[in-house]
Amino acid sequence: MACVIALQQLPHALGVPAYDSDKVAVIAWHAVAGFLATPHWWALGTTLAVAVALLAGAALRPAVPFSLVAVAAVTIVAELAGLPLARIGALPAGLPAPSLGFLDLAALPSLLAPAVAVAALAALESLLSATVADGMTGRTRHDPDRELFGQGVANLVAPMFGGMPGTGATVRTAVNVRSGARSRLAALAHALILGALVCTAAGLVARIPLAALAGVLLATAVRMIEVGAVRAMVRSTRADAVVLVLTAVATLTLDTVWAVILGLVVAGALALRVIAGNVRFDQEPLRHDLQPQHTVEEHALLAEHIVTYRLEGPLFFAAAHRFLLEVSAVTGVSVVVLRMSRVTTIDASGALVLGDAVARLEQRGIAVYVSGIPDGHHRPLEALGVIGRLHQASRVFATTDVAIAAARERLHTTGIVPRLAG
Repeated sequence: MACVIALQQLPHALGVPAYDSDKVAVIAWHAVAGFLATPHWWALGTTLAVAVALLAGAALRPAVPFSLVAVAAVTIVAELAGLPLARIGALPAGLPAPSLGFLDLAALPSLLAPAVAVAALAALESLLSATVADGMTGRTRHDPDRELFGQGVANLVAPMFGGMPGTGATVRTAVNVRSGARSRLAALAHALILGALVCTAAGLVARIPLAALAGVLLATAVRMIEVGAVRAMVRSTRADAVVLVLTAVATLTLDTVWAVILGLVVAGALALRVIAGNVRFDQEPLRHDLQPQHTVEEHALLAEHIVTYRLEGPLFFAAAHRFLLEVSAVTGVSVVVLRMSRVTTIDASGALVLGDAVARLEQRGIAVYVSGIPDGHHRPLEALGVIGRLHQASRVFATTDVAIAAARERLHTTGIVPRLAG
């Protein structure tokens, strides 16, 4: 966010008109191009002077509001010397009376879909600003429900005074925190001071140079950068580094909302990849101690015709696909026993792939037995028809011992393994 704040202020810092775009990289590019074509050294010098004064002042006297002092001093000098600096410009001298004249019930159906989109983007931007504030203070954590409720109430009231929907702004939030804000009273004081300025000092505020405000925000952006935290994230894992770099680039080239969405999607995909890699499908040797009366020769024959697989962890599409490839390649057996007691989650895609694996084995004449399906996992398997045929054939068991005993009985019945005397 520090880079976003800094790049957004480049047009004011360089004294050129801001390019109309929602991509900060495009705004910065046109600002630099405009400055190179027509340099405005007064604007650049003012911005750098204010930024340096704020950074030095914050290091020497953190409790002093150097931002107000610097902006006031630059404004006075600019007015007395007649410096060619762009100003904030005329502000309204007061607030309009509340009115419901904007309300048009006939337009509500056509505005519903855009309103939902604006509300979703506003919620994401506000929560992102609150998260940035949490990271900068390191002491408190915001309440998302309270944040969004307050934002919603404010956006319902603002139109009565001619206002537009608003969100929590990362730029103003960062300046507020870096100026010493520690509680919600800072937001109330901010609103009251702005209201007082609009009503009593609009003419004076209008004369503040935009370059001075750019210097304040550039200093804030510099102070937001935590090199140690960035270095730690880059060094932690390759996935964290990829998400960090990708989100940062998307923030600069696209916009904050799309960058967050893209970062979440990539982070989720990488997390699923890790989870899928941790899912285990272990082929286990047949336990010879289940029926001790069998001879060693019979156990050897049984071991050649029965294979058991233990499934562990969440069974979703990526992990189930690995299992499908592995179990479909099994050869030289007549029975496969799937041990599912340690499966933690089964989603619809994983259940379907599991059903595909069972069908492929049965097409090859390999009987499939299932044991130990955890409570709560029967429903998706039955709803998708994955184990319906196995239930009808009595091949679903509570324990592995019973499943293997049934598999042995099948081998004896079909004559694959002769029944030997114990």
